[in-house]
Amino acid sequence: MSFSVLSYESLVHAVSGAVGSVTAMTVFFPLDTARLRLQVDENRKAKSTPTILAEIVKEEGLQAPYRGWFPVICSLCCSNFVYFYCFHSLKASWLRGKQSAPSADLLIGIAAGIVNVLVTTPLWVVNTRLKLQGAKFRNAEIQPTNYSGILDAFVQIIRDEGVGALWNGTFTSLLLVLNPAIQFMIYEGLKRQLRRGVPRELSAVEAFVIGAVAKAAATIVTYPLQTIQSILRFGQFNESTDKSKLLSSLRTIKCLLVNRVRKYGMLGLFKGLEAKLLQTVLTAALMFLFYEKIASCTFRAMGLSSSHYKRR
Repeated sequence: MSFSVLSYESLVHAVSGAVGSVTAMTVFFPLDTARLRLQVDENRKAKSTPTILAEIVKEEGLQAPYRGWFPVICSLCCSNFVYFYCFHSLKASWLRGKQSAPSADLLIGIAAGIVNVLVTTPLWVVNTRLKLQGAKFRNAEIQPTNYSGILDAFVQIIRDEGVGALWNGTFTSLLLVLNPAIQFMIYEGLKRQLRRGVPRELSAVEAFVIGAVAKAAATIVTYPLQTIQSILRFGQFNESTDKSKLLSSLRTIKCLLVNRVRKYGMLGLFKGLEAKLLQTVLTAALMFLFYEKIASCTFRAMGLSSSHYKRR
């Protein structure tokens, strides 16, 4: 098959993944708000997700659970577009029509994740700051920020903290490429098992269930690093002064992990996991459902359904 068709198929996957993720995140966005507060605000007691959301609404108003929605959606749309495009482009180039395997899915997922992290981390740093702006923290050491929007946040961060601050948390993000890689490996593996060699479209229930299972497994494995990533992106921590960037990143991650365990025990590394699982599993499941349906409809309209399913 020609390079142009491969590129067009990758574009269909990328658009389908981006639209699916934006739709799903919008539906479950308040759950992500609860998760982020628990990760960043160390003095906020870990409670059930409905209780946290009720507190946020009571203290900050009805719109508070959706604070920062627009920058998050922009970041998520760009991030998923890049990831899906890279994943399916690399997969098509690597396999050349052959059946995939879990090991191949994992390696391709890691490669796609690295590209995604390097390209989109500045967007995630800005959206984390905007989402937490105006929040009422229990931790008095957290300094308030005042950004008027996405562009103003970029300008202020570069001016006050330097360009490098836009890539805060990049090292943990690179470690966390294992999250989507594991997710896609499990998802693609379960999809092959369900099809059992027969090229067919997944049902809505099948796509939802295997998407949920894949994301739950990936989230539980990588959650402690996700907590550290949120703290680093928020930017309010004592950074290591090592000259080596790699050593500085490793030392900072180690210090944050150790301090978390000392203060709250091992369970402190999983603070907010309930909210994260609830949000991320439901969001991923709904995203994969929309992704499969949008991609299937598009390929069917292109007349590529049969050959397309064989390659997937």
